[in-house]
Amino acid sequence: MKKYTALLACLWVCCVVASAAEQRLNLFIWSEYIDPGVVTEFEKQFNCKVVVDLYEDAESMLAKVQGGEVSLYDVAVPPDYLVPTMAKLKLLAPLRHENIPNLKNLDTKFANPPYDRNNRYSVAYQWGTVGILTKKNADAPLPESWSVLFDPKRQAKSFVLMDSMRDTLGAALKFKGYSLNSTDPKHLMEARDLVVAAKKRSRGFEGSVGAKNKVAAGQVQAAMVYSGEGARAVAEDNELVYFIPSEGSQIWVDNLVVLAKAPHRDLAEKFINFLLEGRVGARISNYSQYATPNKAAMPLIQPEDLKNPAIYPTPEILKQLEFLEDIGAKSRLYDEVWTQVKAK
Repeated sequence: MKKYTALLACLWVCCVVASAAEQRLNLFIWSEYIDPGVVTEFEKQFNCKVVVDLYEDAESMLAKVQGGEVSLYDVAVPPDYLVPTMAKLKLLAPLRHENIPNLKNLDTKFANPPYDRNNRYSVAYQWGTVGILTKKNADAPLPESWSVLFDPKRQAKSFVLMDSMRDTLGAALKFKGYSLNSTDPKHLMEARDLVVAAKKRSRGFEGSVGAKNKVAAGQVQAAMVYSGEGARAVAEDNELVYFIPSEGSQIWVDNLVVLAKAPHRDLAEKFINFLLEGRVGARISNYSQYATPNKAAMPLIQPEDLKNPAIYPTPEILKQLEFLEDIGAKSRLYDEVWTQVKAK
């Protein structure tokens, strides 16, 4: 009888532990990219705990997931160009649309995207641009150009580069007049040499958040950042300005995905559906100051943000922007070039 009682007790404990495990969501996301209040609200509504782990660049996220963390995290937030790569590597679980009815809230421009037809694996989360954040200087204004980083005769007095392979090499390619998706070895060698030379004149590499903080603190005059960091910095200090260089730049879409071996797949889809609610989507964008792909959120976006071209670029600026693309096996060229950049 004692053995039987002990067995029942053991089974009860196991059930409790299993139940507790089901009420945990592991989120892998860029830093400063979700309103903590949204996370708290989801935890209360679904009686769960959200554990947030952060990254500063997409390549680090991919490397960590490939390195075995695909079974640790439930939801990650990759950029558009990495979604096909992650799908090919079998790192993503197909989304069960019946569990995500708020997919209907996506603006048509972000539903059925070319990098993931029919939103099989991904849902747009936020979108934005890559540009330059700088301190105003009335006596010697900086040109609204990538030359702020890449031309020693026109550069800022001090600056940092973005610690992100595709973003930084893409900026160098645009400065040279090439596509930021070029796989021409000659173009990439030119971009490499530009970045190496700029690196030697710079204060080094930073993630977008760290770069924004250095400009805001007056430690450097200029930095390459994502638009959300640029918009937040300008809102906090009107002596700062964010611009998209005249040579053109990048427009990007970050996406919510469920990882292939997510330990809490059901809860992960509930989380995505929750974030797609109009009021929640607006709350996220009002916090991050990135643009929302959620049409149900648009009426709730702060009016000053809707009028801010750093967040919602004008049609004229949009014409100058280019999406990063999945370049397949040619990505090895970028890896080799970036390794050389970091080594020199």
